Amino acid sequence: MRLCMDWRSVNFDWNRARAFLVTAEEGSFSAAARALGSTQPTVGRQVAALEEELGVTLFARGGTRLELTATGLDLVDHVRTMGEAATRVSLAATGQATSVEGTVSITSSDAISAFLLPPILSELRVDHPGIEIELEVSNDARDLRRREADIAIRNFRTSQSDLIARKVRDGRAYMYAASAYLERVGRPRTLEDLKRIDFIAFDRTDMMIDGLRALGAEVERRQFPVVTSNHLVQWELCKRGVGVCVMMEEVGDAEPAVERVLPELVSPFPVPMWIVCHRELRTSRRIRLVFDRLAEGLATPRRELNEQGRL
Repeated sequence: MRLCMDWRSVNFDWNRARAFLVTAEEGSFSAAARALGSTQPTVGRQVAALEEELGVTLFARGGTRLELTATGLDLVDHVRTMGEAATRVSLAATGQATSVEGTVSITSSDAISAFLLPPILSELRVDHPGIEIELEVSNDARDLRRREADIAIRNFRTSQSDLIARKVRDGRAYMYAASAYLERVGRPRTLEDLKRIDFIAFDRTDMMIDGLRALGAEVERRQFPVVTSNHLVQWELCKRGVGVCVMMEEVGDAEPAVERVLPELVSPFPVPMWIVCHRELRTSRRIRLVFDRLAEGLATPRRELNEQGRL
């Protein structure tokens, strides 16, 4: 026996519920607006309208961050379930798309986005002008299951069963420094010489220090005077002689202002590269086409860079 739902009892707008959910997860109207591609006043009005529709107060307003009320805490899990269901509907519908026209969102790190993707996307746009690309540049992994992107380029293999991944290459990275900098401080000949070299770090953790020590270089924290999580900024600082930076070999070897540091003594850092997308999206003709073009282009990036001479 089929149970019929009383649709008259659903007395709220899903777009308003979505605005409430994203605001609860982001912590403010302004952050929610950025996540939704909307404006702060619009999101605020949507949440206020939902509160009026439901006859409840969802947020305690005060200070710079919104706090969920007891009612808001009770409702947010239900709305989150609705959001997950809406995402599954969107994934299933996108997966059935047969047209190659439309938008495909790609997320990748700043270095890959700046150095490896431009020639691939340039050719893709020439061959398929109906495909629009949204490039989400981030060194943090985006959640493909929540449609934060259609395709991800990552340096690690996913363990999530509803995602599919293709390994496209086993890349390598080396330590690089400006030739002028090495001439100034003295070009290192041994691992012991690295004690007089400055390095550019991604963060304040000991990860890079531990990695270098594992290679036999007894570096100290004082040798990391500059920290930035932006790899492009790191690379520019490296080229300007600020210190040593780790970079993919096809990028570093194509830059005449820098050179490898102790390449004979320090093993290259492995840089595996995977292309990942949601299993349901892989059946979309448009996303499959972009997925395959990325895999093909990223498999042999060194050839393209060498043809250009430098980046």
